[in-house]
Amino acid sequence: MDYRYLGRSGFRVPALSLGTATFGGKGDFFAAWGDTGAEQATRLVDMCLDFGLNMFDSADVYSAGLAEEILGAAIKGKRDRVIISTKATFRSGDGPNDVGSSRYHLINACEKALKRLRTDVIDLLYQHRVDPDVPIEDTAGAVKELIQAGKVKHFGLSEAGAKTIRRANAVQPVTALQSEYSLFWREPEQEIIPLLEELGIGLVPFSPLGRGFLTGKIDENTKFDPTDFRNIVPRFTPEARRANQAVVDLLNTIAARLKAAPAQVALAWLLAQRPWIVPIPGTTKLHRLEENIGGVSVELSSGDLRELKTAASNIAVAGARYPEELQKLVGR
Repeated sequence: MDYRYLGRSGFRVPALSLGTATFGGKGDFFAAWGDTGAEQATRLVDMCLDFGLNMFDSADVYSAGLAEEILGAAIKGKRDRVIISTKATFRSGDGPNDVGSSRYHLINACEKALKRLRTDVIDLLYQHRVDPDVPIEDTAGAVKELIQAGKVKHFGLSEAGAKTIRRANAVQPVTALQSEYSLFWREPEQEIIPLLEELGIGLVPFSPLGRGFLTGKIDENTKFDPTDFRNIVPRFTPEARRANQAVVDLLNTIAARLKAAPAQVALAWLLAQRPWIVPIPGTTKLHRLEENIGGVSVELSSGDLRELKTAASNIAVAGARYPEELQKLVGR
């Protein structure tokens, strides 16, 4: 496994990490395209460690905390080999302070996460979404307290806008931004990536395979389970999938030439964009995990990259990436 640094933080991590949104699979929208029980999750974690992929991304809201519990159990006795990132902001209980980015909620959420993960320190704690009711300076200050107390090592943001990133970084240096980025969603190239480069912040793209679309295993005729989150995503209507097949066709062309899988080319493209980009694909299947890890070894030539950039720039991806109510939570 190749390793790289998240921005200028000095935080060295594997080139890929494993998302654990499906661990526990209680049917929330984070895990709605699959679930992974404790036994299978442990197999996934063990396979990751065998390949040198030792960073795992979770959140207190994934399966109402069960994902963190499963991950904590899976890494028992292996904590010294593991890097843990997790997130807090979404509602995690019934109380009035069990949601948001107030100092009280973040510190309380961190304490609960430490117990579920069976550890005394979280390597990277993200604000899961920007809270419009709490100044980002207060949120960054709370995480700064946790860092000074030795309970957190690094501070991250998720789906934050440029102004918020800059304001947060002025209070507590931001190590990483977690946001969607892939050949299927290139908007971060316009403003976010140049800002991260300026400030020395790493990018951790989630959904690097376009919620499965870039694997080439989904087309306009695919039927999703009734509980699958993609049923309400505009980008995944049959009409949008038909239009967006052009992106997969492009990946298939390059993949056939390189004798690789489309997903591997998609991940290799992301890794080639900047040396401080670390994608977090998630999966419920061991063979898909092995395929994703193989993407780190796929070498795209300058010609391949030019071809992908030129062709992708001429493809207009159809459909929004979130339903309207969720779209309001990003880019603030």
